[in-house]
Amino acid sequence: MNVTVNEIKQGWNGRFYEDFEIGDVYPHPLGKTVTETDNQWFTLLTQNTNPIHFDRVYAEQTDFDRVLVNSAFTIALVTGQSVSDVSQNVMANLGWDEVKLPNPVFEGDTIHSYSEILEKRESKSRDNVGIVRIKTYAIIKTAKLSFISFAQ
Repeated sequence: MNVTVNEIKQGWNGRFYEDFEIGDVYPHPLGKTVTETDNQWFTLLTQNTNPIHFDRVYAEQTDFDRVLVNSAFTIALVTGQSVSDVSQNVMANLGWDEVKLPNPVFEGDTIHSYSEILEKRESKSRDNVGIVRIKTYAIIKTAKLSFISFAQ
């Protein structure tokens, strides 16, 4: 079958400023089960030398009793999960003003996430840009339900 570019149906391309309403909640479609490889590669890539992220014998001697997923990986993963819904068309990420990681994440945990629109306003310095404040939550389903949240 030969398909031309004109026949390909355009996929989801994210939201624009006008599409956001305060109070909207967007469940992000992709979840991810964190593997040992995910954790070790990210930890080594970022030159994090804490053995709790890659040394099983060491980790078993800590209060966690097992290898802990690098928290920067968790933040990066949840941020990535949110892109198609909240930042596919963003000009710039202006930063995070609040990050809470109240519960650990372990290899084998599955993470899903959703975002809530907190505020929106026109930019004071750019006529064609709006600023949207978003809070993204991670849901980790293990023995108990835990949340990780950050506002951006």
